[in-house]
Amino acid sequence: MWEAQGTYRYDPSRPRDETFIVDTPPPTVSGSLHVGHVFSYTHTDLIVRYQRMRGKNIFYPMGWDDNGLPTERRVQNYFHVRVDVRVPYEPDLRLEPASDEKAKKEPPRIVSRPNFIELCQKVTQEDEQVFLNLWRRLGLSVDWTQQYATINPHCRQLAQLSFLDLFKKGQVYSVVAPTMWDVDFQTAVAQAEVEDRPRPGAFFDIAFGVEGSDRQFVISTTRPELLAACVGITAHPDDERYRDLFGKRAITPLFRAPVPIFPSSLADPTKGTGILMVCTFGDATDVLWWREQKLALRQILGRAGRLVPVTFGTDGWESNDPAAANRFYARLQGLTLKQAQAAVVEMLKSDEGASAPGAGAPLQGTPRPVERSVKFYEKGDQPLEFISTRQWFVRLMDKKEQLLERGRQIAWHPSFMRTRYENWTEGLLLDWCISRQRYFGVQFPLWYPVDDEGRIDHDHPILAEASQLPIDPTTDIPPGYDASQRDKPGGFTAETDVYDTWFTSSMSPMINSGWTLDPERHKQLFPADIRPQSHEIIRTWAFYTIAKAMLHEDATPWKHVVISGWVLDPDRKKMSKSRGNVLTPGHLLDNYTSDGVRYWSASARLGIDTAFDEKVLKVGKRLVTKIFNAGKFVLSQTAEVAPISVELDRAFLHKLAHLTARATEAFDEFDYARALMEVEGFFWAKFTDTFIELAKGRARGDDGVSPEARGSAVAALRRALNVLLRLFAPALPYVTEEVWSWVFAEETGHRSIHRAPWPGVEDFQDVAPPADADGFETAIACVSAINKRKSEMGASVGRVITHIKLAGNPATLARLGLAVSDVMRAVRCKHHELAEDAALADDVFAVVMVELEPAVGDPEPTS
Repeated sequence: MWEAQGTYRYDPSRPRDETFIVDTPPPTVSGSLHVGHVFSYTHTDLIVRYQRMRGKNIFYPMGWDDNGLPTERRVQNYFHVRVDVRVPYEPDLRLEPASDEKAKKEPPRIVSRPNFIELCQKVTQEDEQVFLNLWRRLGLSVDWTQQYATINPHCRQLAQLSFLDLFKKGQVYSVVAPTMWDVDFQTAVAQAEVEDRPRPGAFFDIAFGVEGSDRQFVISTTRPELLAACVGITAHPDDERYRDLFGKRAITPLFRAPVPIFPSSLADPTKGTGILMVCTFGDATDVLWWREQKLALRQILGRAGRLVPVTFGTDGWESNDPAAANRFYARLQGLTLKQAQAAVVEMLKSDEGASAPGAGAPLQGTPRPVERSVKFYEKGDQPLEFISTRQWFVRLMDKKEQLLERGRQIAWHPSFMRTRYENWTEGLLLDWCISRQRYFGVQFPLWYPVDDEGRIDHDHPILAEASQLPIDPTTDIPPGYDASQRDKPGGFTAETDVYDTWFTSSMSPMINSGWTLDPERHKQLFPADIRPQSHEIIRTWAFYTIAKAMLHEDATPWKHVVISGWVLDPDRKKMSKSRGNVLTPGHLLDNYTSDGVRYWSASARLGIDTAFDEKVLKVGKRLVTKIFNAGKFVLSQTAEVAPISVELDRAFLHKLAHLTARATEAFDEFDYARALMEVEGFFWAKFTDTFIELAKGRARGDDGVSPEARGSAVAALRRALNVLLRLFAPALPYVTEEVWSWVFAEETGHRSIHRAPWPGVEDFQDVAPPADADGFETAIACVSAINKRKSEMGASVGRVITHIKLAGNPATLARLGLAVSDVMRAVRCKHHELAEDAALADDVFAVVMVELEPAVGDPEPTS
């Protein structure tokens, strides 16, 4: 119905100040969605539905982030394939999903890059449809005519235009440099994609020599496998133990390479033995020392994570004994780092490995176990390494203060999340590496000239024309060349790297607006009103989007950022696919309904990590059932409505008006959880458990009440239901739409409750204020006191009272007098007396005497 009626359709003809724009997070298309996705995407939908009911023209798109490493890994595993760019394309290649047994026993099938891209597109298209079906079932009020995929031609064109713009402004550059590298994916990764994980290791104590003397010193290292890559030794300048060594050269064991010893304030005197080796490269500090000290580059690790061939005694690989060094290294060549560590440790146990003849075995004592923090690509399984490769970077290190100021111009919800953005920005160590050595991604729009001797000129790239975009440089031809010149001397060669997926998805506000491709639409849709996302990608998606908007538009990309927390498992650990503790939502939707699942999501405040608790879904389902049944009861009352004139009705609606104001205030502050808590609490405590019970006898016409009083009850019940349905609508769209459709859709002219106006003062303007604003609470207190006494007497609340005497202070009895007939009708009391007792507090009743009608089988009344 919603799709057919265009309930959620964006209207481009309406002005910007009437429009609410959402920069929806495009979910990564790499498998199935889990309850964490349901959790955070429901939060966005709550805000959107509220704004729509406030009369806003909603732009609420959905993107699919369908390129990048997670997608490639899924496709590799799904079909049990690997890519070799040298393999020719196979037309009409059809592969079936690989079984687990096949994946274990058979080597992966090798396919061409174009075939692999086709497989990626096939899988992502299937996944996108599954995702879309789930989002629709959950009730996301997305305008499904506004979809995009980060690998489609529109997104590729805009991402390539982004690169051209940044190149023109001098904000991107290409350089050969040490870069964090994932040896499994065989690609560079950016600082923002790195996470620390604890890993067991050991300290190995290794003796080094000093050139020109018999002196030795011991280094404690956790990475002996990098000994062949050692290019320097450093210690703290104030460390008395090593001060006399600064300016001299050390001799490494096994490879007997002379390396400089220099002071650095970055060295920690308390760690290990206080002196350490500098290798190319063990970590980011090694990179820093290598640059500062202009040390040699000895890269022993290849891109696949195995030690590559090197020759000691050649330029850059100096050794006092090249023959011995090459003999030792030959045992390491081709090994993984783990294998190499074991081999190096074994060789260090021999006297032959000493830094000088006769110095003894370099390995001192036994290894000491230690747990250390190791850097991983967030989607990877192997520790990251630093490998020198040519990469493209965006200049950000010189813009920290500008980026901080942009962050201050945005309202963060909750506000403390801005601190996470600022901490990340202030701690940035590297420019943004945007190139990836992968296949299924957006290509760089450039080629390189090849000189007459076949050398590639990386310093003078050939850029595509903007009118050509999108292009694939591996198949398209640069301006001024022809196809016969590809990869030939005097010709050109393609840039084969693809963008980091964040380079494209960070343009999501401009992808939606059309940016330079549609300037008028861009003015209407940029910047957006809100960016919803989770907190762990503040350092990536939020940070990069702010950077892109600043670099391209000199603007902030949105007015507000709304940050959802994580869903935690029962052990309070984040649910994630990598941990294997995720729940898929299908069975939860089956068991508890979409509204029940949404209720659980809506109960959690922004920014707060929430443990998954199935009991909350049960509460949500119970609420849905109660709304349905309350709607049936209220709308089954057949009396003609009349002006709302009875004091109890007016006092109740006065309370409801105040609730509406509180819920509105909460939603305006993006505090949908507080709004739901307020509305739900009122619905149970004030509406279903009390007002309906107080008013239903009068609504039925019991005890010969007047038509006016009866009509007032029916009108008040219907008004309350109408308002409460709309207050619940953002959180519970299905049941509220169903109940609304029975009567209110035709009465109000709003076919969908989700296009009906949010309740406000206008819903209560025709209701006169109550004589006493606290009269409704007094009536509730009286009913509670009477029902409590019934319970104490062992009688049900439905037991008829033949006579009761109540005491209260004068003010309380005065308020009760305005609603006493409804109260007595609700408690099924035939006769009552009221007695003053000034000693009682306000709204406190004392049951002086009560006589109950005999129960079935009882000969006498109970008192």
